Amino acid sequence: MSKESISNDGIHIAGSFQSVAGFGDNWNPSTTRLDDTDGDKVYSLTLEMPSGTYEYKFINGKEWGKDENPPVECSVGNTNNRVITVGDKDLVIPSVPFNGCVGMIKLAVNMNGETVSPEGVHVMGNFQKAAGYETDWDASSTKLVDVNGDNTYEVNLMLPAGNYEYLFVNGNESLDTESLPLDCSIEGENGTNNRTLTVELGSANPPIYCFNSCDECNPNLNTDYDTHWWNDAVFYELFVRSFYDSDGDGIGDFRGIIEKLDYLNDGDPNTDKDLGITAIWLMPMMESPSYHGYDATDYYKTEPDYGTMEDFTAFLEEAHNRGIKVIIDLVLNHTSNQHPWFTQSKTNSNGFRDWYIWSEDNPNFSGPWGQGVWHGSGSDYYYGLFWSGMPDLNYNHPDVKEEMFNVANFWLDKGVDGFRLDAIKYLIEDGTVLENTSGTFSLLEEFDEVYKSNNADAFSIGEVWSNTASIIPYVQNERLDVCFEFDLAGHILNAVINENSVSVRQQMLNVNASYPSLQYGTFLSNHDMDRVYDILGSSVSKLKLAASIYLTLPGIPFLYYGEEVNMSGTGAHENIRRPMQWSDAANAGFSTSTPWNNAGSNYVTNNVVVMENNPNSLLNHYKRLIRIRNEQKALRRGYYLDVESSEANVYSFARIYENEGIVVVSNLATQLSNASLSLKASTLLPGNYKVTDLYNDEEMGMISINEKGGFENWESTTEMSAQSTRVLLISDVNSVSTNNISKAFFDFKLSPNPTIDEVNISWESAPEPRANVKVISTNGAIIYQETSSDNAMTIQTKGWSSGIYFVQITVDGKIGSQRLVIL
Repeated sequence: MSKESISNDGIHIAGSFQSVAGFGDNWNPSTTRLDDTDGDKVYSLTLEMPSGTYEYKFINGKEWGKDENPPVECSVGNTNNRVITVGDKDLVIPSVPFNGCVGMIKLAVNMNGETVSPEGVHVMGNFQKAAGYETDWDASSTKLVDVNGDNTYEVNLMLPAGNYEYLFVNGNESLDTESLPLDCSIEGENGTNNRTLTVELGSANPPIYCFNSCDECNPNLNTDYDTHWWNDAVFYELFVRSFYDSDGDGIGDFRGIIEKLDYLNDGDPNTDKDLGITAIWLMPMMESPSYHGYDATDYYKTEPDYGTMEDFTAFLEEAHNRGIKVIIDLVLNHTSNQHPWFTQSKTNSNGFRDWYIWSEDNPNFSGPWGQGVWHGSGSDYYYGLFWSGMPDLNYNHPDVKEEMFNVANFWLDKGVDGFRLDAIKYLIEDGTVLENTSGTFSLLEEFDEVYKSNNADAFSIGEVWSNTASIIPYVQNERLDVCFEFDLAGHILNAVINENSVSVRQQMLNVNASYPSLQYGTFLSNHDMDRVYDILGSSVSKLKLAASIYLTLPGIPFLYYGEEVNMSGTGAHENIRRPMQWSDAANAGFSTSTPWNNAGSNYVTNNVVVMENNPNSLLNHYKRLIRIRNEQKALRRGYYLDVESSEANVYSFARIYENEGIVVVSNLATQLSNASLSLKASTLLPGNYKVTDLYNDEEMGMISINEKGGFENWESTTEMSAQSTRVLLISDVNSVSTNNISKAFFDFKLSPNPTIDEVNISWESAPEPRANVKVISTNGAIIYQETSSDNAMTIQTKGWSSGIYFVQITVDGKIGSQRLVIL
């Protein structure tokens, strides 16, 4: 802090480590103070906490607004957090300048084909003392973690600039280290062949290698991951009260949604007039005294303002008839204080006292944003995180857990396809630790078992409004299917605003390394956030750009109702949840009478009728993008690869599925772009491919894919106009869809797979076939090549490096490829 004026409130630190370190809620800026014990203006704190990866930042004071904003070169997340991985040994994190950087680097190794030691995977080298460990070349102190189950183990380190040597360790002893050829190592002073590392501020991470190998093993090239119906869906977040009023009472209802279903999806894939969404998230629709519905008074009834249970089931049937899935908001954390459970709990009657959390004395601690969480009732106090009108349920009481599981099954039996789970990080408290507790994780594991037993295809998406690192535990150990990715939403909008792709590229790398493949929800805004129209300054070109990015990225996209017609809304939540703007008629065409809330001020120009008739409107832009996503498996189920651009204001990436790819190129700048693009490697087979601009339905020439499945310095298009996106399909020169190629041919057999010494290959084809057989490593090198006139062959693999390979067979111009694992 030598260059800073120190706040009278002292220096603090906040992050995702605070709860496990005993400081109450995570990301609390006031509870964790640092001290300068020797007056050198270096402030520090010693903590005990379990192994894991944590995000944090320093605060010159004790409140948000006085926190640092370190550069992107040494931070992650939408709020530029620092990150560190803690292992089993003591670690002294190197001091950093407030708002400044030292080098940050990630070391990672792919353990495919290896039996991972019970002691875990470590890394050792002459970097360890510089990174804060006690000694160099210690095989047990620097542990790596597999965050998302892709068998790639990684550690984040802060290191001063310099040249270092290192080796990975499958275990925690030096005899467990890898043994490398000189092809990818140097002979070190310690007598072993070591990997090398150069650290500079902002330098790229070293490649991800296979353990004990010179081969790069990029986990992003993994094609062995699970996908589900929700990966094919585009969701529409819908507030019933504000969507459409069918009976003239000024309040939206289920019958109103039915009347407008053809706008969302008319059920005919051959038409292009509808929006094309394939799933709906209904905001709360159970009985509640509040306009928003997040405080239920009866979990087994629909909100009377919206219609009867018969109306709701009619809506479900009509939606399902059009191929639209429906999930509903399920508020597990709290009820209304008018719920009969709570009124009986308050009077200690009928056995309901322990359904909520009571104290004879006021514990008098605050919530995550400084709010009071204990509320007086007579001489006692009850716990309610959000406010006194929403008392928290007590899940340590078995009857509560059983009843809420019954609620979930009740709605599944009605036909809903899953749940959006509200505020789930607060379900079970542990003393003053109010979020992300082990009790919450255990409860979600039980909940998953219950609802999946009822319907194995039911879907859950959780609201964990936090940074990426804090979200990940919720999608592990069969807790939830997915969660919303809040950091990514912010980075997309910031990239559009700042005309720079650096931070959104970094966040997507973080997302890819953190979540199970494709399993997260993407969005631009929701019912608790200012409308995107206002965030992006009502710029249609920026709105189109942001929509293009998130609707082509991996994950499950969610569109907040009215976003597609430029609805406006800031500040109070009621302003963000105004009636849908259907036309320029009175009340925006929402109701024939005075609506529950006034329509937005821009409804005369920004509405469905006006924008449907404008081919260049944002509404028609959304329709086109959603239709492209629905038609292209690569955009729904393809894996993600970063595509390097020669210009920082161009964001480019690829989605690869089977042997087709889509390259998305977004010019974020307000001027023309002529960026050239490069892709290091992919699982695309080498050859010539046709390029088609899907958005404009225009052929764009050819591209040659090299032996690594990539390309270099591709000038993908003619000049790109300002703030525009191209969605480029890369398909083989004969335009043969991989979905139409003979399954008998493409299902050639590899056995055994995985293997050690040899692999047997057999396939079906015409008489007297002539097959070209190649085995290609993940870095694009041809390991084996032979021409065969038979329908079977055996390849000796003894002595090959452990890792992933691709077997490619070409017969009569057709190409098949399968993944081979060498142990």
